[in-house]
Amino acid sequence: MTQAVDGVAASPGPPYRAVTGVGTAFGTFGELLQGVLPGDDGDFLVTLPIACWARATFRPAPHGAALEVRPAHKTKALRLTRLVMESSRRPAGGLLTLESRLPEGKGLASSSADLVATARALGDALGEPMPPRRIESYLAGIEPTDGVLYPGIVAYHHRRVALRALLGPLPSMTVVGCDEGGAVDTVEFNRVPKPFSAADRRAYAVLLERMTVAVARTDLAEVGAVATRSALMNQVLRPKRTLDAMIAVCREVGGLGVVVGHSGTSLGVLLDRREPSYPRRLLDTASACSQLLGEVTVHRTLGFGR
Repeated sequence: MTQAVDGVAASPGPPYRAVTGVGTAFGTFGELLQGVLPGDDGDFLVTLPIACWARATFRPAPHGAALEVRPAHKTKALRLTRLVMESSRRPAGGLLTLESRLPEGKGLASSSADLVATARALGDALGEPMPPRRIESYLAGIEPTDGVLYPGIVAYHHRRVALRALLGPLPSMTVVGCDEGGAVDTVEFNRVPKPFSAADRRAYAVLLERMTVAVARTDLAEVGAVATRSALMNQVLRPKRTLDAMIAVCREVGGLGVVVGHSGTSLGVLLDRREPSYPRRLLDTASACSQLLGEVTVHRTLGFGR
């Protein structure tokens, strides 16, 4: 019997050839904006892609062999692998290996990057198309997902695992980041009811429109202002104890704004890399953040050609 997965036929294919597949996916530094919109639109976020990746490698084995994943705790990636194999024209067992520079539970989309990289590696190994819509059809049954399937800044319905809009690229920026410690389970976090009123939802709609226009105009100051406002509104849901201090640091160094992992433990200051004073601002920001929370990370956002 022939089945289809998001338009990709899953009919019997030619004899299977064992080909190692490789896939990658970038992470994000929290979100530029995250909240809940009025009506049925619901939960959404706006991504901030960073130059930090997850890499998946799938080494197939003959028919009938078991599916394995390493590290062994990456059970969601193993579940995804089984779903893909069930719909594949040439299913196989094999070993999935994941490598990532994205820390888990910090709000950097580590799990989403793992899963997207896994789907791409499987498509590479099986010789099957793995477009975003097909990947989304699998991920919708596994967990809420960041919009790391798409290049550029995107608005994304993470609970429904559906693209809202491609907003476009932005020039590469720097995030000087800190971590307040601990970890957040994204699945559990997204089960918590959002305490946002109708007025809050309308405010989020305004912020999304502001962000959409800011990205189109490459207005980094407005991008930073919206990100800071989103971080403040999120305090009722997942408070950051050092947010006010980070906003003060941002103001003192002349940063663009503060960005946070709305469902994580990370927060950081956005800097414009094109500014003549950027080197000094970077040093000043890193020094101030180190005094505030200790270890500091510096990430470059992905410009996608800009």
